[in-house]
Amino acid sequence: GSDHQSLERRTKSDEQNGNGKAHARKIVLVEDQADSRKMLTRWLQLKGHVIVSAPDGLAGLAIIEREHPDVALIDIGLPKIDGYEVARRIRAGKSSAAIKLIALTGYGQPDDVEAALRAGFDHHLVKPVNLDELDGLLASAMAPQHSTT
Repeated sequence: GSDHQSLERRTKSDEQNGNGKAHARKIVLVEDQADSRKMLTRWLQLKGHVIVSAPDGLAGLAIIEREHPDVALIDIGLPKIDGYEVARRIRAGKSSAAIKLIALTGYGQPDDVEAALRAGFDHHLVKPVNLDELDGLLASAMAPQHSTT
């Protein structure tokens, strides 16, 4: 009856206010390859997430600083400034400390992972991205954090 409709409406407005479904995340995707960006955006939207994307490091940084997403998926090999620099600048800003940063890269050597973590990334995914792995990271991204400091 009408209860179902009002519940549905409430859920939609809650999502727009950023406090909707428990698994819905606000995600910024910074990826210069248009096909990858479109594919990941579509997949994330199907999962119920709210996505804003950018084609280069400077645009991505500006959007992340403006939107304060739950998660930022950042390609390492970006034009203008690379993903490492984006992560360093985000981590330098106090208001952005809680954002989960996930590196997307074609390189998966231990040195590459180490460089990503040093720059301030929380996780490192090798492209082509394993969507199940990404889904798991997004699910755990908002789990309560036990501070180690």
